[in-house]
Amino acid sequence: MNNTTLTFIGGGNMAASLIGGLIADGWDPARIRVADNSPERLQQLSQQFPISTGTDNCDAADQTDIIVLAVKPQVMKSVAVELASLVARQQPLVISIAAGIPAGALGNWLGKSTAIVRTMPNTPAMVQSGATALYANEHVSEEQRSIAESILRAVGVAIWVEDEAQMDAVTALSGSGPAYFFLFMEALQAAGVELGLPQETARLLALQTAFGAAKMALESNEDAATLRHQVTSPGGTTEHAIRTFQEGALETLVSKALLAAAKRSRELATEFGSNS
Repeated sequence: MNNTTLTFIGGGNMAASLIGGLIADGWDPARIRVADNSPERLQQLSQQFPISTGTDNCDAADQTDIIVLAVKPQVMKSVAVELASLVARQQPLVISIAAGIPAGALGNWLGKSTAIVRTMPNTPAMVQSGATALYANEHVSEEQRSIAESILRAVGVAIWVEDEAQMDAVTALSGSGPAYFFLFMEALQAAGVELGLPQETARLLALQTAFGAAKMALESNEDAATLRHQVTSPGGTTEHAIRTFQEGALETLVSKALLAAAKRSRELATEFGSNS
């Protein structure tokens, strides 16, 4: 991919994370461009990476192989319409990292034959520990799928879904998921303080415990339920805590929360993906 030119439309945190991951993976920074309407943001990126920057979307995307749409969903339509004639001429691969915008809507704005990969990364991508789902429309070639996957793998795990409707579930699970774990870590910390621990001690123990549990799960061949049983001694302290969670219907509450998030994801797709 040393001869592949990549243009980011939008230079926010997720774009910066991807740029950092790609350069670390060996992508030639001379072949990375960024367009953003904030000169201050472009200056920050230029100081951080040896890449090309500018405020004009079409100039940045001219003669590029891949366009990554990294703008907010609210402005996606206007950006896509602006790029439509260029995309029709050059036929680049278009990757969207904007939440809630269906590939069909992007195709309506950019051109029906546009090769589009819709992705749903999450915020841990900013520390190269993301989880991203990808969906490709029928115009994406196998080579383009491979390139898109390699780009998102630069910041973590990348997983394909073949049914775009599943992206709402992805949004509910991994897209919004980091906040759920932050909430649980927050609750653990508060409970530790209530039990008499100093604030900083409770914070560090909660964070490291969350990190360690995730690392164990990632490095194990066992599923989460098996790992839980392995660390839950009959009659011990963990069993009593787990029983309390289950008596409070934790699993049901988690299910309701994800259903609510998925419902909102569908609503946002309708709102932002409208052709009007």
